[in-house]
Formats: sequence, C-alpha cells, structure tokens
Amino acid sequence: MNTSNIPEILTHVDAGVMTITLNRLARKNSITAAMYDALADALDSANHDAAVRAVVIQGHETIFSAGNDIGDFLNKPPATSDAPVFRFLRGLSSFPKPIVASVCGPAVGIGTTMLLHCDLVYAGDNAAFSMPFVNLGLCPEAASSFLAVQLMGYPRAAEALLLGEPFMAETALDMGLINRIVPPAEANALAQRQALKLAAKPITSLMETKRLMKKGNAGMVAERMAEEGASFGRMLQEPAAREAFTAFMEKRKPDFSAL
Repeated sequence: MNTSNIPEILTHVDAGVMTITLNRLARKNSITAAMYDALADALDSANHDAAVRAVVIQGHETIFSAGNDIGDFLNKPPATSDAPVFRFLRGLSSFPKPIVASVCGPAVGIGTTMLLHCDLVYAGDNAAFSMPFVNLGLCPEAASSFLAVQLMGYPRAAEALLLGEPFMAETALDMGLINRIVPPAEANALAQRQALKLAAKPITSLMETKRLMKKGNAGMVAERMAEEGASFGRMLQEPAAREAFTAFMEKRKPDFSAL
C-alpha cells in the first residue's frame, strides 16, 4: 500500500523495510516541491514507526533522478530554510535508522548529493553521477561541499563540483560513494536484500552504531547545509543563474562571458 499522498512518490512497508520509490519516469524522476514534501513526510513517518527498521530509496533501472524539476523549481524557489527541499535534506541527514539506496542511470544534482547521507548505496553499471551546480550559476547543497571533499579527497571533489561533469559507476566505486556495482535489473533487488538483513538485526544496535559513526560530522553537516542553503537562495536570484535557467528553458548553451 502506498502511504504517500502523491503518486510520484511511492512508499511501501514490508518486513521492517520502508521502500521509497521515485515514480515520475515520464519526467526522468525530476523532483518537485510537492515530491520533496512527500519524501520528507515519508522519512518522518519511518523515523517514528517502530515497525520500520530500515529504509530503501530507489528509482527506475533506467534513471534514478534528473534532479530538480527546473520549471517547478523556478516557480517555487526554495526561499526559506523551511522550503520542502531543505526539510527533506535535514530529515535525510539526521535520519537515525539505516538508509539503503539503489541507483541506476543518471543521478543529477540532488540525485547524487542525497547519496552522501545514505549508509549503503548500490548502483547499476549504467549509473552516471553529476553535481552540476556551478554550471547553473549555483553552489553545492546537502552539505556536499563538505562531505564530497571528505569522501573523495579535495582533487576529485574539485573536479566533480567545479567542472560539474558526470562520472560513472566505476569511478563512484573507486571514490567510495557506492558499495557495489551490479546489472541495472538487479540493483533494486540487491538493495532490498541488504535492507532485509539490516531489519533482522537489533534496531538499538543499528541506530547507536550509525550515531557513533556520524557523530563527528553531525554538527558540521548541519552548519554547512545551512550555509549552502543561504548561498544557494541568494545565487538563485543573481544573473548567472538567471542566464543558466533561461538557456535551459530555451534549449541553448548558456553564455556566462559577460557575467
């Protein structure tokens, strides 16, 4: 049974695992404000439901997420810290139970940065990760300016965040962003099997172990996420972002030469 109130986000609980599925395939699983609200609500529900011991976040075997829905994003920009996208990111970063992600196909922007907050990530061999914020006249979000450097090392994080170019599953595995690569048709099933293993373990031990592992970063993640959010909101109103988004809507290459 889907407990989400919108069809683009499907949630299902079985055997201690809540599965959250991005279900907007016709729009490449691009995420709207309403979808961010549904994602945040799902995580809140999973957090407070004793029957849920692990969460799986998945897309389709051809695409994980194209990132923000640009049209929706421009109509409803995240103007405050209570914006749906920031509510989702705070809920994800502080979620106390294990989160497993299954990623196939493109994972753009927040499609990649949300993975930095997941505990186990399994990818199809068709996965392509990218964080193209600079190319949109913006800055990183989800504390990725901190977590990507910590995970990948500065040179690789700089390449990923300053150039914003896609990198494939083998590179992501080498960086430590993902745990394993499998054929796309097998990724969601693998994530489910791993989540069921977690759900069979004592929840108090899982939660305490996760808390201890993340304790050193928790304050910095929250602080960086807030700083990035403030910068992101400001930059969204500036000429570079306006040119990037206008070019996107007009299907042309942006021209930043005068900016």
